[in-house]
Amino acid sequence: MAVASVVKERPGHRAAARMPATPALAPSILTADFGHLADEIAAAEAGGAKLFHLDVMDGHFVPNLTMGPLVVEAIDRLTDLPLDVHLMIEQPDRYVERFARAGADMISVHQETAPHLHRTVQLIRDCGAAPGVALNPATPIGVLDEILPDLDYVLLMSVNPGFGGQRFIPSVMTKVAALRRRLDESGAKTKIEVDGGVGPDNIVALRENGADILVAGSAVFDGRDPKGRARTLAALLERARRR
Repeated sequence: MAVASVVKERPGHRAAARMPATPALAPSILTADFGHLADEIAAAEAGGAKLFHLDVMDGHFVPNLTMGPLVVEAIDRLTDLPLDVHLMIEQPDRYVERFARAGADMISVHQETAPHLHRTVQLIRDCGAAPGVALNPATPIGVLDEILPDLDYVLLMSVNPGFGGQRFIPSVMTKVAALRRRLDESGAKTKIEVDGGVGPDNIVALRENGADILVAGSAVFDGRDPKGRARTLAALLERARRR
């Protein structure tokens, strides 16, 4: 039986990849209070989140260990919003199917870890998820020229991956604008996602420069009113106008 058939036939699993309407706020579960995760997710959803971002780290590609498929599956039971799973891991092909089975609607892998990128992207799509490719801050967008038409989204890291709560790297703003120009000129429908240091001081500028999905961690889940903080960020996004 084909991998896609196995994944799609799991009871309760979404039959096809889902991308959120944009602009979209994507709270990052990494900085949520895992002792009250259901409440945190419900609050962010009530505040205007359109999807949730889940950072998977292996302690090799990045210096941290986080969640695996079992945690993704548990979160999938807590919300009907799309789950955006960001694989910051080596040898991502080994785990794509497991995360798709667990409930991932979107799966991104790092260009820096996937030497056979077309094959990996096709595997993600075959598993019923929307494929994306992530780039570290110092990785140029030109490395994606040959694969952009095959991607549902590009995830631009605006901090060096591994830990939440880092400061936004200002040069990534220019990178967002440059990628938007390339996409517009080519007619590609690929979305731009930005992750790292996103908050009320830069979310409008990121949207205006071309970002479609904005990942916010500590700006939402800081222990004080995630619903209100999500609502503020979502409102800023809705008022911003993409160039």
